[in-house]
Amino acid sequence: MPDIETLLHEKRVFKPSSEFAKRANWSKKTTNEYRKLGAKSPERFWAKMAREYVTWFTPWKQVLRWKPPFARWFVGGKLNVSYNCLDRHLEGENAWRRNKAAILWEGEPGDSRTLTFAELHREVCKFANVLKDLGVKKGDRVALYMPMIPELAIAMLACTRIGAPHSIVFGGFSAEALRDRINDAGARTVVTADGGFRRGKSVLLKAAVDEALTGAPGVENVVVVRRTGDPVAMQSGRDRWWHDVMAEASAKCPPAKLDSEHPLFILYTSGTTGKPKGVLHTTGGYLTHVASTSHAIFDLKEDDTFWCTADIGWVTGHSYVVYGILANGATTVMYEGAPTHPGPDRLWSIVEKYGVTVFYTAPTAIRTFVRLGDEHPKKHDLSSLRLLGTVGEPINPEAWMWYHRVIGGRRCPIVDTWWQTETGGILITPLPAAVNTKPGSATLAFPGIAADVYTEEGVPVRPSDGGFLVLTKPWPGMLRGIWGDPQRYREQYWSKFENIYFAGDGAHRDRQGYFWIMGRIDDVMNISGHRLGTMEVESALVSHEDVAEAAVVGRPDDLTGTAIVAFVTPKGGIRVDGELVGTLRDHVAHQIGAIAKPADIRFTDALPKTRSGKIMRRLLRDIASGRETVGDTTTLEDYSVLARLRESDET
Repeated sequence: MPDIETLLHEKRVFKPSSEFAKRANWSKKTTNEYRKLGAKSPERFWAKMAREYVTWFTPWKQVLRWKPPFARWFVGGKLNVSYNCLDRHLEGENAWRRNKAAILWEGEPGDSRTLTFAELHREVCKFANVLKDLGVKKGDRVALYMPMIPELAIAMLACTRIGAPHSIVFGGFSAEALRDRINDAGARTVVTADGGFRRGKSVLLKAAVDEALTGAPGVENVVVVRRTGDPVAMQSGRDRWWHDVMAEASAKCPPAKLDSEHPLFILYTSGTTGKPKGVLHTTGGYLTHVASTSHAIFDLKEDDTFWCTADIGWVTGHSYVVYGILANGATTVMYEGAPTHPGPDRLWSIVEKYGVTVFYTAPTAIRTFVRLGDEHPKKHDLSSLRLLGTVGEPINPEAWMWYHRVIGGRRCPIVDTWWQTETGGILITPLPAAVNTKPGSATLAFPGIAADVYTEEGVPVRPSDGGFLVLTKPWPGMLRGIWGDPQRYREQYWSKFENIYFAGDGAHRDRQGYFWIMGRIDDVMNISGHRLGTMEVESALVSHEDVAEAAVVGRPDDLTGTAIVAFVTPKGGIRVDGELVGTLRDHVAHQIGAIAKPADIRFTDALPKTRSGKIMRRLLRDIASGRETVGDTTTLEDYSVLARLRESDET
């Protein structure tokens, strides 16, 4: 791949306010000391973080055992994530937190619940005993397919309490996608709900589970939360209501003393092949990473109300709705529904209602609010906010400026964070009291993180040149592999450069060393903050009886960052019209979820291919984006295909 051209030249710089810096958890001096320690000895830095932010039952014997590409962190140490998120806030000098709000929950219809740390601890212990009564043992996988309700966090923490790795499947995924993930993880227990609310409608989750389980014979038990009240089918001997099993459960369940490398969760993320990847994270290193970054980057205080708007079905929700925030004894907000329902000011009404102080959301959402207009946030008192954050795809500078001006009132630092499902926690970010920010830049690597930008030849790029974003040393929150497929783990992340993690993103660094993320350089598309593989969408299209072949690419979109464009070759004799477009979009939604619906479907009698039969998606991206075709096309088998595609695009 040639170096990535740098088109963005952002000159605006924002310094941390002296008022914010005075109270910050990590001052500029502390941050600089940690940077020096992390650069000199990452292991010593992370050992310090592990001691400060995590309670251990048994201390570790070795900080890191590194046999590339496999890492073991805090070897020999024993701990429990549920204990760190709950029990230790109820004991000793922290016992006053018993009656502090752990979760503030808002349902889309307007209902709400508050769970204190003591109440959350009780519910987690009860559901942990439910799982044990169902035969779930340490090491057994549990699939969670739920809306954004407190029971999802309770189920997660209950799994961690007994050492049962959870696999959360986003509630927007289809029955087919759920089935694939259940089978790959080998889950024998599923926790779900009758449904959830989204844009004023019920999302029928239990029905999707029933459909999925027709092809998942290993599942023995299903626990169902009553959320919407919609009628559902309950299979005798397999299905149980949450409220029934919880009514009989004991509220006493001691936390299992787990090895630092005990599997914590599997989270599936799309790849460039048709099969989703089960990213595995383990216990001690992951908790150290998310607890320390939560405290430092979000500057969490005892009186903070923290709201990350991500769904827990994505890694952001795992790390910065539940684990990292509760480990710090902070109050976390959960919201069930759509950000613009029933009106375009819903998020700002929640900020005002709960006095949110730290707000963390995606650039996609910010761009939506920019489009909707300033009048909606201005209806609400947002003066409680003191820190803002962004996560997902890179944020464009003007959206950053709108966020700073309209939501932050020009007073709130913005932490623009870069990380991935695979990294577990934030890797590149401003430290809000110590780093000057530039709109659109994630700024600098977190202390103890060794990030760089490499050329194709595997050497650091010159200042301001683009290239491959890489991590040159292991870090505690890193994935420990792909579930059941160590060879794919090696090939996917460690084959580009020897013993170097290749993130799959392009980036450049400016002359101050700041990182500017430029997006994916492979065929994985980032749609509204969700990474989707082209192969999954293509496979869904081709599974329709009217489709012979399909290729999917992304094109820039002002709202979602990237929009999906599908080039479809229908079978002979099939009538091509608007009805077929709608049918295929709905078919994709049914197969793999609504977020994968193509924004555009273009019909063609052929696709541009190499002589070996490989579709040249680079050329399709040019066409979808309205650009002239550049680069080498000598391997193209039929040049007339390009001309016909161009003609169809112009008509």
